[in-house]
Amino acid sequence: MRVLQLGPYPPPYGGVQVNLVAIRRLLLRRGHTCAVANITRHRRAEGDDIYYPESAAQLLRLVRRLRYDILHLHIGGAVPLRLAALAFACATAGRGKSVLTFHSGGYPNSPQGRAARPGSVRGFVFRRFDRIIAVNQQIAEMFARFGVGPSRVRLIAPHATPAPPADAALPPQLRSFFDTHDPVLVTVGLLEPHYDLGLQIDALGGVRERFAGAGLVIVGSGSIEEELRRRIAAKPYAEHVLLCGDVPHDATLRSLAEGDIFLRTTHYDGDAISVREALHAGTPVIATDNGMRPAGVHLIPVGDRTALVASVEARLREPRAARDGREGETGEENIAAVLRLYEELLRR
Repeated sequence: MRVLQLGPYPPPYGGVQVNLVAIRRLLLRRGHTCAVANITRHRRAEGDDIYYPESAAQLLRLVRRLRYDILHLHIGGAVPLRLAALAFACATAGRGKSVLTFHSGGYPNSPQGRAARPGSVRGFVFRRFDRIIAVNQQIAEMFARFGVGPSRVRLIAPHATPAPPADAALPPQLRSFFDTHDPVLVTVGLLEPHYDLGLQIDALGGVRERFAGAGLVIVGSGSIEEELRRRIAAKPYAEHVLLCGDVPHDATLRSLAEGDIFLRTTHYDGDAISVREALHAGTPVIATDNGMRPAGVHLIPVGDRTALVASVEARLREPRAARDGREGETGEENIAAVLRLYEELLRR
């Protein structure tokens, strides 16, 4: 089986990137081939069937040139007309079957998502795909409003990576921060406005009033990095917030495992893979309530600093034994379900 995936390829390591990489790894492990075309602004050297087209025209030429049985497009966030045009081209390229995974948890409740109709441009485009993967029930229901038949929509939860390898180490800067702070709060994701990272930075001041050694680690990169650095620099506890950028994924998993609490504060969100990774590592998770968090997550209202500080303090006062060894989902079965969907399409 030959698969071409189009989507964001790491770094940075966001949830969509982790899902895409997990699919590729399982395909390769089972003897299939899998090429990837990155569709973000991030660029690296091409190699090992990973491509970085610099324009929409280059991307379309690549799609037409490569051999594949399955074309799998990964998208999330908003669906502007340029992305709808790309999706249409992918679904009608004529080289094998087409699959779309829609990752964004916030889109169904956006004006566009609420206005979903079969007669819309987006509805017309989505119905061109042979299969659509929705990562949660809200997204599946949205595709029904777009007129996509239920037999063509599959609900497959995102991948959650197992614990890091035993030899996975933290980079020196992270290692030093963990060694000099106790407790350590950790967050992982893109540095974008809808992740409400300023709330976490502000809340650390309240946490440090009761836990003087507390520190906050923010892993990731994005468009508001400089804004966050200025916000951190203005705090009297600036040295206790580490904005460390992107780190290798194994090191990210190690930071989740060693952290005392994982934070996921958002204005809107989907079924975040990082939340499941933290749960699998046995780390308590505090997250904004989006109506679809996994069992075991401690929920707070959107933008509520007081609730965040109170929840952090409550988690830190729990006996350590009660917080160790919690079971999470490996998520491998979810990736296997994607491959079974591919095989089903090729049998048709």
